[in-house]
Amino acid sequence: MKSLKQLLSAKGSHVHFIHPGAKVIEALQLMAQKDIGALLVMDGARVVGIMSERDYARKVILHGKSSQDIAVRDIMTSGVVTVDPSKTVEDCMSLMTQRRIRHLPVCEADKLVGIVSIGDLVKEVIAEQEQTIKQLESYIHS
Repeated sequence: MKSLKQLLSAKGSHVHFIHPGAKVIEALQLMAQKDIGALLVMDGARVVGIMSERDYARKVILHGKSSQDIAVRDIMTSGVVTVDPSKTVEDCMSLMTQRRIRHLPVCEADKLVGIVSIGDLVKEVIAEQEQTIKQLESYIHS
C-alpha cells in the first residue's frame, strides 16, 4: 500500500489555512472559494487547530451565533491529530475511522508537509483495487 509521502507527491502538498484570529465568515468564504470542507488553523508555522463545516454547524448555527462576530479560535477543533508521511493509506484510514475525523495533516519533524482527506484515501484504495483487478484479468487471459 502507498505511503502518504507517495500520495502527496502525486496529489500535491498545498494546504489551505487560516489564522485563529480570523472571523468565521472569512474561513467559510475561503472554504467555499476553494471547494473544501475544512481549513487548518495555523499560528505561524504551527498547526493549532482545524475548522470544518461540522464545527461551524454545531458551534455557530445550532447556537444561533453569527459567523461575522466569532473568531475561528472559538470554534476550531484543537488537539489536531497529525501523521508522519511514512504512514500508509491503510494506517490513515484506520486512524480516521477510530478517531471519527475526515482530515489528517501530515507533518514531518513538526513541519506541515500536506493534508489528506478521507476522500483522498478512498480514491487511492479504489485505484489500487482497480490495478489489482487489471493484473488478475491479464493473468487469467494469458
